[in-house]
Amino acid sequence: MKRFLVILGCVFFALLSVLPAFAEVKNPDTYIYLSIGEPDTLDPHYAYDTASGEVISFVYENLIAYKGESVTEFVPRLATEVPTVENGLIRDEGKTYVFPIRKGVKFHNGNELTPEDVEYSFERGILFDPYAGPMWMLIEALFGYETLEDFVADKVGVPWSEMVDEEGNLKSEEYRQKLIDFYNTYIDPVIEVEGDNVVFHLSRPFAPFLSILAQNSSWSAILDKETCISLGLWDGQADGWWKYHNWKKEKSPLYEKAIGTGPFKLLEWDRTQQKVVLVRNDEYWGEQPKLAKVIIWGVDEWSTRRSMLEAGDADQIYTPLQYLDQVKGIPGVVVREGSRLTIMALHFNWTVAKDSKYLGSGKLDGEGIPPDFFSDVHVRKAFSYAFDYDTFIAQVLKGYGYRVPSVIPRGLLGFNESLPMYPFDLEKAKEEFQKAWNGELWEKGFKLTLLYNTGNEARQTACEMLKENIESLNPKFRIEVQGVQWPTYLDAYRQGQLPAFIIGWLADYPDPHNFIFTYYHSNGVYGTSQGEAFRKFAEENLNALIEKAIEETDPTRRQAMYEEIQKIAYENALGMPLYQPEEVYVMRSWVKGWMFNPMRPGEANYDGIWKEE
Repeated sequence: MKRFLVILGCVFFALLSVLPAFAEVKNPDTYIYLSIGEPDTLDPHYAYDTASGEVISFVYENLIAYKGESVTEFVPRLATEVPTVENGLIRDEGKTYVFPIRKGVKFHNGNELTPEDVEYSFERGILFDPYAGPMWMLIEALFGYETLEDFVADKVGVPWSEMVDEEGNLKSEEYRQKLIDFYNTYIDPVIEVEGDNVVFHLSRPFAPFLSILAQNSSWSAILDKETCISLGLWDGQADGWWKYHNWKKEKSPLYEKAIGTGPFKLLEWDRTQQKVVLVRNDEYWGEQPKLAKVIIWGVDEWSTRRSMLEAGDADQIYTPLQYLDQVKGIPGVVVREGSRLTIMALHFNWTVAKDSKYLGSGKLDGEGIPPDFFSDVHVRKAFSYAFDYDTFIAQVLKGYGYRVPSVIPRGLLGFNESLPMYPFDLEKAKEEFQKAWNGELWEKGFKLTLLYNTGNEARQTACEMLKENIESLNPKFRIEVQGVQWPTYLDAYRQGQLPAFIIGWLADYPDPHNFIFTYYHSNGVYGTSQGEAFRKFAEENLNALIEKAIEETDPTRRQAMYEEIQKIAYENALGMPLYQPEEVYVMRSWVKGWMFNPMRPGEANYDGIWKEE
């Protein structure tokens, strides 16, 4: 996922008159990155966007990390060794992983890291399991389920909603012991402390497990148990654990606090200016960062970001590709490139929440759309035909992107560029609209709202292109394009408010399952946001195939399975894969030590860079 927005403080404008091209490095100990957003939350077990992950990754630490630019090799972090079969730390044919925990590491508040902190961190995240959050990966890897609620319902024999209300209170005392027994039987034994080691017991071999644990994965960050309990998070007890499940974002005491063991400490998150300030952790156990301070600041106006970069008041800026030519050639500015495992797509909500303010009248009467508007396959196909993919890539992305048949990016198993894709064809779009809703749609027309996160001009342009093309087919078709702040956008899609949403996906781990499950499974992060009707379709047509594919070990058979899933997605127009981006990173030439990793949620390796002319 990407990030977005911010309102600029007037103090910046005084900087714009400074002349460009400096022989001397400005603010040599401080790195200023200008983005277009702020974090959604700083709770590692809730955060599932790159703006949040960029902060969390440098404040908290994981057991292991990716080695340099690799996405397949690992190095120790809070563990002293990376488990392998050869060193005896992967056992039982891949079902047991042992991590020796590093000694002498301190959290930012002075508490010393213990194996119990590691056990607590993972158990708290699993029990918390916020809706549409990241914990599904660990729950799937460890237990073979996609959500904690499904896991509980299967083992206890009673649906979660019948036992616990939305506030975390038991609906009947008869369920208390059942839920206590569930924790003691199924959760507690899976992650154990054995001396200085933490041992994970998987229900079955799961190849991406180490990738799920690696640095940049906020969901596997290690928290301080004592501090978490004192702040009011899960108390570590079996009795009452359900009270800490699926909290609302702002209820978490870690929403805007961060106390990790990482190379930087959180000094400030200024919500008014949408600015995050990190300072060096001088007590860090590892190699000290060369930077004393990092400022990640959301500035939505392009001209301001560009001017500050040119003046040397910013070291790096987010640069929409349509503006790339404006920074090329600026003295002292360089453009670096990298290709992340990322997909950008538009997906449809088949059953929009009835209280959504983006439905207009909520009826098929020309003044709105019904909540199940996109449950009609002809509507989805019409939208798919109405987007000019090639022109968008050529003109908006300046060629820095590729068309892809589905949500699997190039470079992963399952990708096949010869799979069918919808062409830009307004005549076919018209034919599909005329078939939709038994012909009523063409006769009555519709009105809906498409949102984009403010500052993301590529998404704004994509919405506007759809609007122009679709409205050209019938004067009764109306689409409003509206920008909102990134956290507002995230909340709206998670709550099922958006009729359709454009959103990206950065791989959590380099495997096609991470994309296919996310978008197409009924329990996937984006699958759950496509409405009840989509979830029913996925349960009947996709879930079993997706679950079978992740269990298959033969690459040839897995390839065939993923191609079958992608053909079903095409035939039913399950969203619009817009492009796989090639990304650019624009910075001052005095930035040294910058390194690219395809799995990194942020724009720079702040713990390894420095400034030097």
